[in-house]
This record gives sequence, C-alpha cells and structure tokens, in this order.
Amino acid sequence: MVILTIGLLIALFAVLSAEFVNGWTDAPNAIATVVSTGVMTPRQAVLMAVVFNTIGAMSGTAVAATVGKGIVVPSVLTVYSITATMISIIIWGSLAARFGIPVSKSHALLAGLAGAGLAGGGFSALQWSGWEKVGIGLVASLMFGFGGSFALGRIITKLAANAPPTRAKKNFDRAQMCSAAFMAFNHGLNDGQKFMGVFAMTLVAGGAITSFRIDWWVIVICALTMGVGTSFGGWRIIQTVGAKMTRLTSWQGFAATMAASTTIYAASSYGIPLSTTHTITSAVVGVGASRRFSDVRWGVLRKIVLAWFATFPACAAIAFVAASIVNHFAK
Repeated sequence: MVILTIGLLIALFAVLSAEFVNGWTDAPNAIATVVSTGVMTPRQAVLMAVVFNTIGAMSGTAVAATVGKGIVVPSVLTVYSITATMISIIIWGSLAARFGIPVSKSHALLAGLAGAGLAGGGFSALQWSGWEKVGIGLVASLMFGFGGSFALGRIITKLAANAPPTRAKKNFDRAQMCSAAFMAFNHGLNDGQKFMGVFAMTLVAGGAITSFRIDWWVIVICALTMGVGTSFGGWRIIQTVGAKMTRLTSWQGFAATMAASTTIYAASSYGIPLSTTHTITSAVVGVGASRRFSDVRWGVLRKIVLAWFATFPACAAIAFVAASIVNHFAK
C-alpha cells in the first residue's frame, strides 16, 4: 500500500507540474515543422501530438530507469530537494517559452537533479555511468540531428529533382504528417519517461515504496499529464523553430522530423536520455543548410545556443541553492 504524506504529495504535484511544462513547451518538437509548412492546421497538429506523445510515454521504461536511479544516488534526495528541483525546471521552461526560446527541459531536469544531489551528498552523489549516457545523448542529438537531416535533404533534392512539383508536394505532405506523428511518439518515449523516473524516485524518497520501480499507474498519470501539457501548444516556440531559423517546405519538414525522430528512437531503446529540443532544432538547421547555408538565420540560432549553454549551470545552481535551503530547514 502506498502511503502519501503532505510533503510527498507536494513533491509529486511539482513533478507533474514540471512534466506539464515539458509537454507544453516541447510540443513544438513534434508540430513546429508540420504547422509552419501548412501541411496541418494548428488544431490538427496539437491533437495529433497529444495522442502520439501520450502513446509514446506509455511505451517503455528504459529512459525512466536511467533518470530515476542512474543520474544521482537516490538516497541523497529528499522530497523537499526534489520539489526544489522541479520548481527550477518550471521557472526556466516558462521563462524560455515566454521569449519563444526552445531550451531543453531534459537538460534542465538533469542539471536540477545534479544540483540537488550535490547539495545532499557532494560529488559522490553523482553516478558517472548515467552521466556517460547523458554525454552520449548530447553528442548524438547534435551530430545525428544535423547530419541526418542534412544528408537526407541532399538525397531528396537529387532524387526528386525531376519529379512533377504538384505530385511531389502531395507525397511529401503525407510523408511529413507521418514523420511528425513519429516525432511526437518519440518525444513521449524519451521525455515522458524522464519524469516517470523522477516520479518513482520521489515515491522512494518519501517512503511510499521501498525500492525503485515504475508501476503502471505512474506511467498512466505521467503520460496523461504530458499529453495535457502538449495540448497548450507552445506557439511562440513553434514560430522560432518552424519559421524564424529557416523557411521550411514539406520535404524539408519531413527530412528534419524523420532524422530527429529516428535519433530519439535509437537513444530511447538504449535508455539514453537526450534532448528532443536539441535534436529537432539541429535537424531543422541541418535541412535548411542542405539547400543553402544562407537559408539558415544564424543570428537566431546563436541566441538559442547561448540559452542552451546557460541551461545547465542556471538550473543546477538554482536547484543547489534551493535544495541546500530546504535540506537545512528540514533537519
């Protein structure tokens, strides 16, 4: 029987709130390209993303296990420090969304856990085997996001160069809808699982369960929360990813989402938590550059990358300070 205290309930609510923000601000990962090319209306795209995000979040637990017990030694975290960590993610993600900047809530989560872990147990609290996976995910998201979409874009332009324009557009419109659905599924498969892992970690920290496990009801609650968050769209970020960095056609949207979603699926299969935001953003840049490097608005990308660099230290610092304070008063 799971016993819930007031402190534990607050911590679990904070985890779900952070997952809601993740669904809301990461919706563009799945639908920015399909909306910006006009292949789907915003309403259609959001509905599709809600459904496939939810299905994806219910489709595995490998990433959840990595985040829940492979990043920080669970015993150094309390329900109070976890709550502080989630608040740092909510603040960072909401501020970024306010200015239309696509930042990684995955990296905010991992940095926040690291900060809280350092506050509770020092550097020995960090589990380097899990951080190796994080490093692999960071490299893969940038390398295969950009490289995969760049290569796929070049291949498409060669193969479809002599195809009738009207027929080619219809085919790529359909292909882009399918790849966008696959992207939404994989966003749930990777990002949705991260918060399942934290939810289960919180249950352990609060004494509700004695060992780390992902129960079916945890999967359902977290998946539905992400789905509800996704329904809010994240429109300012959609404008940045889908229009401000480069102008996309349906074949480019297909190439970008296909390269990004394939990368995320492969990472999820090995329990590697990566940033879906970094992956799709890199893919959009890659497919834009595959036609002409001048098609990419590098000034916009520069601002996004600066926000990416700020995410880890900012969220780690916020979580460290907040966790240190709550740990002191909770003694």
